[in-house]
Amino acid sequence: MLTQKPSGWTLFRNPDFRLFGAARFLTGIAFQMEAVAVGWFVYDLTKSALALGLVGLASFAPAILGALVTGHVADTYDRRRIAAAAYALLALASGGLTALALVPGSPVWPVYALMIAVGSARAFANPATQALLPTLVPREQFGTAIAWNSSLWQSAAVSGPAVGGLLYALGPAVVFASAGVCFAVAALCVAAIRPGPAAAPRGPVTWSTLLAGLTYIRSQPVVLGAITLDLVAVLLGGATALLPIFAQEVLHVGPLGLGLLRSMPAAGGVAMAVVLAHRPLERRAGPRLLAAVAVFGFATIGFGLSTSLPLSMACLFVTGAADMVSVYVRQSLVQGETPDAMRGRVAAVNTVFIGASNELGEFESGLLAALIGAAPAVVAGGVATVLVAGLWGRLFPALRARDRLIAG
Repeated sequence: MLTQKPSGWTLFRNPDFRLFGAARFLTGIAFQMEAVAVGWFVYDLTKSALALGLVGLASFAPAILGALVTGHVADTYDRRRIAAAAYALLALASGGLTALALVPGSPVWPVYALMIAVGSARAFANPATQALLPTLVPREQFGTAIAWNSSLWQSAAVSGPAVGGLLYALGPAVVFASAGVCFAVAALCVAAIRPGPAAAPRGPVTWSTLLAGLTYIRSQPVVLGAITLDLVAVLLGGATALLPIFAQEVLHVGPLGLGLLRSMPAAGGVAMAVVLAHRPLERRAGPRLLAAVAVFGFATIGFGLSTSLPLSMACLFVTGAADMVSVYVRQSLVQGETPDAMRGRVAAVNTVFIGASNELGEFESGLLAALIGAAPAVVAGGVATVLVAGLWGRLFPALRARDRLIAG
C-alpha cells in the first residue's frame, strides 16, 4: 500500500486498487450489457411492458428486503470473499440466462428467477465492495480513490449499453455469455486482493446489530444530511425516464438522438471524475455538495426548457458532472466518518437509499409527466431540487459548515 500521497494515475501503483478497479469496471460493463440484453430478450418473449417492469422489480427487491442482513454480513465476514462469491453467483446467473437464450420458446418465468438471483448477489456485493475500498488506500486518499472508482463505473455506463447492443446482433446468448465471463474475471480479481483487517468478532445477531447502520446514520448529522440530500434530489430531479418522450416529441431526433441523450450524464460524470481524481476537493466539502445539487437542479431546468439537441445534451452533461461532485463528496463523507466496523451496514443503507431514489424517481417523473406533461414535469423537478439544496443547508447546519472532506 502506498505511503506517499498519490496524484492522479499514481494511485494505480497500488496493486490492490488496480485489482479492485478492474473488478469494478468489468462488473459495470457486465451489468450494462446484461440490462440491455435482458430487456430485449424479455420483450421478445412477452411483448409486454409489465414484464419489463417485473424484471426491474425482481432485481431491486432483494436489496430492499435484505439490506439489514447484507450490511451485517459485510461487517462480520471477509469482504473480499463476500464480493468474490457474489460475482461468482452473478457469473452463474449469466450462464443460466445464456442457456435460456439458446433454447427456442423458453418461458419467461426462469428469467425472473435468475434476476432475483442477480439482485440478491448485488445486494451482498454492494455493501461489501463499498466497505472494502477504504481499507485498500490510506485515509487521506479516499477522495482520489472514490473519484477513480466512480470514473471506472461511469465509463462502463457509457460503453456498456453500446457493447451490449452490438453483441445482441449476434444473439442474446452472446451478450449473456460475455457478461458471465466479465463477472467471473471480476470474482478472480477481488479474490486476489490481499487480506485486510480482520472482520469484527461475530457475536449474536440481534435487532440492535442489524439496525446499527440506521442508528448510526441518524446520529451523524453530516452523514444523514448527505445521504438524504442525494435521495431527495434524485427523487425529484431525475429526467432519465422521460428521455424517450423528449427525443421523440420535443427534439424530434429518433433512436440515435436518444442514445446520445442517454450517454450525456455518464459522459459528464466521467469527465468530472477524472478532474477530481487529479485535483481532489479537500476544503469546503459541505458547501460544494450543496452547490453541486443546486447546479444539478438548474441544469435539469435548462434541459426541460430546451428544444435544441446540442443544448439538451449540454444540460445533461452538466447534470452528470454535478452529480459526480455530489457522489464524490457524499461517498467520501460517508466512508470517512463511518468506523470500519460499521461500514458494511451503513453502505447497505446507502445502497437502498440510492436505489430507491432512482427507482421511485423514475416513477415520480412518469406520474408527474402524465399529469402536467414531460417538459413541465422536468422543469418542476429541477426547481424543487434547487429549493431542496437551499433547504438542506438550513436543516443540516453541520453539513453546510463542513470544511474538510476527511476530518481529522
